[in-house]
Amino acid sequence: MNILLIHQYFLEEDDPGGSRWNEFSRIWTAAGHNVTVVAGMMHYNGHEKRAEYKGKYFVPKKQGDVTVWRCHVSEAYNKSFLGRLWGYFSFMFSALWAGLFKAKGKFDVVIVTSPPLFVGITGYLISRLRRMPFVFEVRDLWPESAIDTGVLNNKLIIKLAYWVEAFIYRTAKMINVLTPAFYNTLCDKKGIPENKLIQISNAADFSLSEKLLRDFDREAFRKQHELDGHFVITYVGAHGVANHLEQVLDAGEALADTNVLFLLIGQGMEKERLMKLAVERKVPNVRFLDSVPKAEVFRYILASEMGASVLKKVDTFKTVYSNKTFDYMSCKRPILMAIDGVSRQLVEDAGAGTYVEPENAAEYSRIIRQYLAQPHRVATEGESGYQYARNNFDREVLAHRYLSHIATLVKK
Repeated sequence: MNILLIHQYFLEEDDPGGSRWNEFSRIWTAAGHNVTVVAGMMHYNGHEKRAEYKGKYFVPKKQGDVTVWRCHVSEAYNKSFLGRLWGYFSFMFSALWAGLFKAKGKFDVVIVTSPPLFVGITGYLISRLRRMPFVFEVRDLWPESAIDTGVLNNKLIIKLAYWVEAFIYRTAKMINVLTPAFYNTLCDKKGIPENKLIQISNAADFSLSEKLLRDFDREAFRKQHELDGHFVITYVGAHGVANHLEQVLDAGEALADTNVLFLLIGQGMEKERLMKLAVERKVPNVRFLDSVPKAEVFRYILASEMGASVLKKVDTFKTVYSNKTFDYMSCKRPILMAIDGVSRQLVEDAGAGTYVEPENAAEYSRIIRQYLAQPHRVATEGESGYQYARNNFDREVLAHRYLSHIATLVKK
């Protein structure tokens, strides 16, 4: 099949972190399919464009066997809420142009992954004008998550967002959701027919973790990075409003009399404020690191005792799976799960860690002290999570399952 993917945040080859769609596209091309990606020029945590994109609207690239069209995104993206909104709309228009006139050849399907929600309009128009089915993927319940976190409060924009959401759900031929809670919400509250829905979740990447589990020199890495003597809890991901990482500073203060060290790896709009706050509050056991390549992320996880999944305490986030939860599982590390709902259920079903009430420093302290007193739980729960992810969330398996759903749609 010839597949057109519209994904504003498709990572560059040398970007830190990992992406399900970078991996899915690699797996699909390895299976003999052609994948063309229409992507943005701004990293989701970046503050400016790379020099190679300055003054340009469209830049074609090859990432392995995948053809990528990098498209204009306003550099106001990470400056304010209105700047981010304009960043979404600028990509919506540039992606439409690229999808219609830059991406050459005949495609069998166009897939749009959100957020941002508005790019679904782009996918719909491309599907109609190029005569192919339109698949929409829901990675976040937007606008609900933006409303719950206080990022979105303009009534007119909220009304527009809900209209766009309903239009996209109505016109997409297939909708993929990442969690069972998304599935239930779309069925029960938004009236989407079940025969239009599939669920291909986030997943664990064992291709990298299993090699490192064999070869990684954990003790040398811990000495090199001054982790020796610490009970290390690593958080990997965005430092934004939705993550509310100030709760980790609160937990650090509550555990100041222990050897616990929190490592926060990543970038985001809140990072600079959090770093200043840590200095002002004199929290010595929270360390901030910049984003690092995916292999290095896995080394930090393996050098840790636990991995943390953290979000703000709002109801919408009870419906989400945190990406990094699966990385922790694949590295055999138990999870400190500060997200209620389906993420909590996942960890408890897997026996892969412990739920801690978000934004409750006393609970962070109580639960982490239990691990300090019972160190054997690190290995036991890490192994349990690994086996659960191996059986249920192998990215290679889920990529092929996704592909089979798309093939069925195309045949119809």
